[in-house]
Amino acid sequence: MKIVTWNCNGALRNKTHEIDRLDADILIIQECENPAESTEEYQMWSGSNFLWVGKSRHKGLGVFPKNGHTVKGLSWNGHFKISGLPSDSPALSWSTNSLKLFMPFVVNDEFTILGVWTKGDKLNEIFGYMGQFWKYLQIHRNNLTKARTLVVGDFNSNAIWDKPERWWNHSDVIKELKDINLESVYHLQFKESQSQETRPTFFLHRNREKPYHIDYAFASSDLLKSCKLEIGSYADWIYFSDHMPLCLSIK
Repeated sequence: MKIVTWNCNGALRNKTHEIDRLDADILIIQECENPAESTEEYQMWSGSNFLWVGKSRHKGLGVFPKNGHTVKGLSWNGHFKISGLPSDSPALSWSTNSLKLFMPFVVNDEFTILGVWTKGDKLNEIFGYMGQFWKYLQIHRNNLTKARTLVVGDFNSNAIWDKPERWWNHSDVIKELKDINLESVYHLQFKESQSQETRPTFFLHRNREKPYHIDYAFASSDLLKSCKLEIGSYADWIYFSDHMPLCLSIK
């Protein structure tokens, strides 16, 4: 099975021919428009079994099964509160529906996948991006401890931006994921450390001189040895997006 995650940088309806070249079984696409409110051609490409979530019909997180595979959305909802502090601040508690953007689903009733596109939080800026995922993890840790589980997507995060005073640093979240047997396929496969990545997934302003690694695929320990990851090349993809697609193959 091949799972592809790609931040398409908008207007996926005009880029379906390019992403189809990867022959993915499951596409997890960030920054794509809602097929239900788009062109007829895009709707036909999406099929009837797609999943989509977003705050605007123009940009959201979509999941598109191909090659006869099926996906089913999971209704993960919950609440978390930091206890043991004397403060009653509302910042100490949060719920699933206040976090964005996440899409839990199952593939063929076989794999559990969490699709990710972390966003900034205007109301609470310090919990933007990886902070959003950290909050989601506190609520749904138990949902992610099952066998045959993947967490895949655009995290907009790297250990180079760690700040010591934040316990939801990128590096701390990686440790929390490892505690529940989820590890980055890229770092295991290429034997590189967090913040030392040599293969970028994103180019700021599409500038080749501003590369970053901010897209990831995490797999449960029972799947890791069966996974192989490839990252699209700058030459092939920069015309279409500032992100490169990640192609995760599972034997």
